[in-house]
Amino acid sequence: MNFDISQIIFDDQGLVPLIVQDAETSEVLMLGYCNKETLEETVSLGLVVFYSRSRKQRWLKGESSGNLLHLRDLKVDCDRDAVLAKVQPHGPTCHTGNKSCFGSEV
Repeated sequence: MNFDISQIIFDDQGLVPLIVQDAETSEVLMLGYCNKETLEETVSLGLVVFYSRSRKQRWLKGESSGNLLHLRDLKVDCDRDAVLAKVQPHGPTCHTGNKSCFGSEV
């Protein structure tokens, strides 16, 4: 995959929001954050790796549950301060067991 991480604008904590979308259905599955290292690892592994803001550590999505997010494409937004990951999910994405974290009405 050809993705230039040097074009990304990280916030003052060194993070960038990563929107995760199902590559087949276009459903938005979740939002997480990446630092430079986890974004590089996402590209090299072909699996989505986040930076957990609460635990302050790397987090491979699905490492314990098996519900991995296989990377299909990465795009940066026009302001270069958010990234879209198109993925093939294996199992539910949300920790509640739902396919998407965005299932609740407000």
